[in-house]
Amino acid sequence: MSELFTFMQLGFRHIVDVEAMDHILFLMVLAAIYRLRDAKNALWVITAFTVGHSITLALAVTGLLHLSSRVIEFLIPVTIVLTAIENLVVARKVQAQSWRSRYRPVLAGTFGLVHGAGFATYLQSLFVDRIAVPLFGFNVGIELGQVVVLVTAAMVLTGIDKLIERTPAVARGWSGLQLRTIGVSLVIGVVASVWAVQRSPW
Repeated sequence: MSELFTFMQLGFRHIVDVEAMDHILFLMVLAAIYRLRDAKNALWVITAFTVGHSITLALAVTGLLHLSSRVIEFLIPVTIVLTAIENLVVARKVQAQSWRSRYRPVLAGTFGLVHGAGFATYLQSLFVDRIAVPLFGFNVGIELGQVVVLVTAAMVLTGIDKLIERTPAVARGWSGLQLRTIGVSLVIGVVASVWAVQRSPW
């Protein structure tokens, strides 16, 4: 039990640590298009992301999948940029009703495969003999960390909504959700673009 708890702690700390800011920003930009009342739709997307990164994490740490850490570190900010771009493309469609999209869970799941490889690079360095307990514990810790990040993101985004509601732009045909989606996506997209350039393996 102590080994399981140790790896749960490692997984949790890995996702909430400032050094995991790329993963945190991905979750932020993924959530940027949703409101609290959209929780059901957002849950499908987050679940798909979880399934994606869990698959790659398991394959990589068991030696069934070999990936270049340099390429993965480059692809992670690329997934953030692409998600930000997708937010900007659909921003006009999210005004009145909950945002639902059949392809978004697929998108999140695919990007989750990339992020799982990033987690695996860290976890592989901790293995000694056994794999099952560390893998399970680390994955549970990551999921708990994601919950903390997403709850925090919901609070931050709700606060942003309240500030936006007071701006003149809302009275000009833009909803608070649209402005929040565009603003958050632009900021995070720019930061991730810089990271992608800095991490380019070529």
